[in-house]
This record gives sequence, structure tokens and C-alpha cells, in this order.
Amino acid sequence: MRLLLLPIFLAHCGVARAEPGKFWHISDLHLDPDYKVSEDPFQVCPSAGSQAVPNSGPWGDYLCDSPWVLINSSIHAMKEIEPKPDFILWTGDDTPHVPNERLGEEAVLDIVKRLTTLIREVFPDTKVYAALGNHDFHPKNQLPAGSNNIYNQVAELWRPWLSSESIALFKGGAFYTEMLPGPRRTGRIVVLNTNLYYSNNEQTANMADPGQQFQWLEDVLSNASRAGEMVYIIGHVPPGFFEKTRNKAWFREVFNEKYLKVIQKHHRVIAGQFFGHHHTDSFRMFYDDAGAPISAMFLTPGVTPWKTTLPGVVNGANNPGIRVFEYDRATLSLQDMVTYFVNLSQANEQGSVRWELEYRLTEAYGVPNASVSSMHAALGRIARDQGTLQRYYVYNSVSYDKRVCSEACRDEHVCAMREVAFDAYAACLRALGTAPTCSLPLLLAALFGLCALLARWPWALPNGSLGSPSSG
Repeated sequence: MRLLLLPIFLAHCGVARAEPGKFWHISDLHLDPDYKVSEDPFQVCPSAGSQAVPNSGPWGDYLCDSPWVLINSSIHAMKEIEPKPDFILWTGDDTPHVPNERLGEEAVLDIVKRLTTLIREVFPDTKVYAALGNHDFHPKNQLPAGSNNIYNQVAELWRPWLSSESIALFKGGAFYTEMLPGPRRTGRIVVLNTNLYYSNNEQTANMADPGQQFQWLEDVLSNASRAGEMVYIIGHVPPGFFEKTRNKAWFREVFNEKYLKVIQKHHRVIAGQFFGHHHTDSFRMFYDDAGAPISAMFLTPGVTPWKTTLPGVVNGANNPGIRVFEYDRATLSLQDMVTYFVNLSQANEQGSVRWELEYRLTEAYGVPNASVSSMHAALGRIARDQGTLQRYYVYNSVSYDKRVCSEACRDEHVCAMREVAFDAYAACLRALGTAPTCSLPLLLAALFGLCALLARWPWALPNGSLGSPSSG
């Protein structure tokens, strides 16, 4: 009898019960409307540029962006796997990797419209929170800090998902905030236009706060704290560094520093960060000045399999991926993350596409949930254990690249995941890397850097713990 009365007692005492929910996160669909299977390897897809595509298949190719059938199958697979999500996060990049002269404003808007229509047809009753990517503009990357035709037109396309206040905000700068669905109304989404901070965006090069978005974000997070709300932040271009090569940052340094300071200041109300752009599967950790983990950013893989042409990246393609999160509606705490994928080579060989489970985060990394403390522990295991590192590395390309991740590979990935700040990232590489010479000054500098980093890093101790408090 006492056991039966316990739930009633806890409810009367104000102990919150878990309210499990799920939401999808998709990114980087990159539709190539001109993709076709052709005997001429130079006529398969414009997104391959001048590269020959000798073995194209009906479901796409690793040298090309997504054909329509691949994107269509991804959205319908979401419906089959989890038909009633609480909401969908869609973090941008809809158009193909082609020169500006092959696209125009009308072509960009047409592709955004096609994908918006598809998602609305498959999920007619689901709220979608969508962000623009750096390819969702013409010319690409050059998203302005103020109103323009593309912002206006996209806001109208997304009107069924947005409040009137969000539409007005979006038209002015392509960012907005909304309350998440649910009876408690204590969860909030913040959709950022981080393309304003992109180093390739010349429109905002000399601005201190493009579109006043940082000030707006500070205000939103401060108000959320006062109202007792928890917040998810989403955007396309993430801060920090690309893990598949060295020293490739996306933000200008001043913007990267500002974003990091916002997270450090307001981390108590931030329940998760969700970005795309990389096409890869990774995550980023944020720490306070004492080295305690305070926030985690999840980078979702792309639907496009396109092999990046970024200098320094070897074999940078991926299998198409989609992702569902399990979370607590009451607190927004992340319980798990499940990724599904298509083995593109196999799909083309068999002539049919099959979206299958790739991995579940809690099982893959032996953690209880997807909280900040769990991701901190997962990063420690990736850094310490070769088997965990290799598992992560295969997932990073959505089970496409299965080569052994070398010591240099480990350093690139671990430092990118561990250090979002420019100076800390450089120090991480110096400490983990091999000094080019054995001169005493270089050796002393390396040792000093290593000692400083070990004081903060979770894998410095056998149990992976700093002994300091962490948020979960």
C-alpha cells in the first residue's frame, strides 16, 4: 500500500514527473534538381563541378548533392520511424553546391519552397522550427543583416509555422523565438541566423553586432531566466572548428568569442544547442572558466552525401543521415539521440533505399542520457580509448569512412570537440601534437601548454572526472 501511495505523495510534494517526448533534427538537404543517372560521367550533376561521376546510381552519388528521390525518402522515413514528433528542427542549406551563376534568387526560393511543401505534406500537423543556411541565399554566404526579398519570401513560406511576431523578426534578420508546444509552456526555441557571423559573409565583415542579433539573444535568454523557461538554440553555421581538418573556423573570431560568452553567461537556461553545416556527426562541449562542463552542441549529419572540396579534408563524403531526439517535455533535458542512415552504395546496388538504425547515443558511448555531463564523459572516452574513438570516427561520416583514425586524426577531432575558443583550440593542438623540433623553448612551451590543458580536461584522470560540479 505504501508503494502505491508513493506516486501520489510525490505529486503532492511538487516532484515533477518525466514527460517523455521526441523531436526530429534534419539539416543540409542540398537538393540538386538536375541530378540524373547518365552514361556521360560529366553530365550526372552540376554539384560535382568539373569532377567525373563514373558510377552514379538512382539514389545519388557521393560526389553529388541529393537527388529529389533521396530527400523525398528521408522525409517519408521520418514519418515511418516517428510519425508524431512534438516538433521538427530544420537547420538549413537547401540548394546545391554550384557557382552563383548557376543559381539566382528565384531558383533559391523555388528550392526552399519545394522542400517546405514536402515537409508540410508529410507532417501537416507538426510544428517546424527552421533556420536558413549559408546556401539559402543569392549570392550564397552573403546573408545581410537587414530586410531583403529572400527573408520576406521565406517568412511567408513558413507562415504556417510562425507567430506574427516571429514573421516580423524573420523578415528583419532571419532569426526568431517561439514557445515550444506542450501544456506547461516552459520551453522556448531560439532560431539564430549565424550566417551573419560566417567568415565568408562580406556583408557583415565590419559590423560589431549584425542585425543586433547578439543583443536580442541576450534579451531573450535573460527574459527566459526570469520566466523560468528552458531554451533550445538552433542555427546553421556553428561556432568553433571543423573536425575533419585543422584550423578551419566558420565564425569570425570576434563573433566566435561573443557567442561563447553568451553561452557561458546564460548556460543555466540553455538545455541544448543544435546545428548543421558540417554534414558530419559530431558535438561540441562548452566549459566555464573553472573547466566545468556547462553546455553541449549537437551537430547533425546532412542528408546530402556530397564530398566536400574543402582543402585539407581527405575523402570528406558521408552517408545520408536523419536524427531523432528523446527528451523530457517538462525540463527539455535530453534523454537520448538516435541516428538513422542510408548506405548509399548499397541502395544503388540494390535499386532500393532503406533507412536503418545507425546508433543510439546512450548505447554507443555507455552514458545514461544525452545531458551535458554525459557528453562530457563521452568526450573523455573518445579521447582516451581507441575503440571508442574509432566508433565515433565511423559515425562522424555516417558509416561511410571506416579507415583507422590515427593519432593526428584523434587530435583534430578531440580538439574541435573540446575547445570552441580560438586560442584554446590552438593550445590543444600544440599540446597534443608533436613539436617540429626538440629545441628547449619549444619543449618548455609545449609542456606548459599541456599542463594547463590537463588541469581542465576530463580525460586527464582515470575516472574521467575533474571532481568539479557539472550541469546535466
